[in-house]
Amino acid sequence: MSKTAIAYKEKMKEISVLSLICSCLYPETQLDIKPINKRASGQAFEVILKPSSPVSEAAHCITSPPKRDLSLEDIQKKLEAAEDRRRSQEASVLRALAEKREHERDVLLRAMEENSNFSRMAEEKLQLKMEQIEENRLAYMAALMERLQEKEKHAQEVRRNKELREEVTA
Repeated sequence: MSKTAIAYKEKMKEISVLSLICSCLYPETQLDIKPINKRASGQAFEVILKPSSPVSEAAHCITSPPKRDLSLEDIQKKLEAAEDRRRSQEASVLRALAEKREHERDVLLRAMEENSNFSRMAEEKLQLKMEQIEENRLAYMAALMERLQEKEKHAQEVRRNKELREEVTA
């Protein structure tokens, strides 16, 4: 086979794949695919969509229902409904704001309670620490006094022994 025959076969394969894809996307239309000369960027096709029949054309043409004239009563009802929607939305916004304020108040109260609990616990710890320091200081002073008294007793004993020795030697 020549190069042109191979190129033609490949082009026909590409066209058939393209027409298959387009027929899947637009099943109600006929497709007309015309290959355009190959360019440096790749193959180019011109796809023309045609409606399949005049009957299908009528099926796609959807007309809007005829507009009826609105009476004053209908307009009033619509205005009242709009006013009700506005009030309802306003009420929901106010409810949301009230809930948000309530939540903020709860958070603030919890924070104040935690702060007071922390302050009370810190004060109690400090009080216990001060009491412990006072007890330790009193125990230290008592131990110092006891050692001082023992030294005084020992000094008196040494003096008495010295006086006894002087009396015995004199």
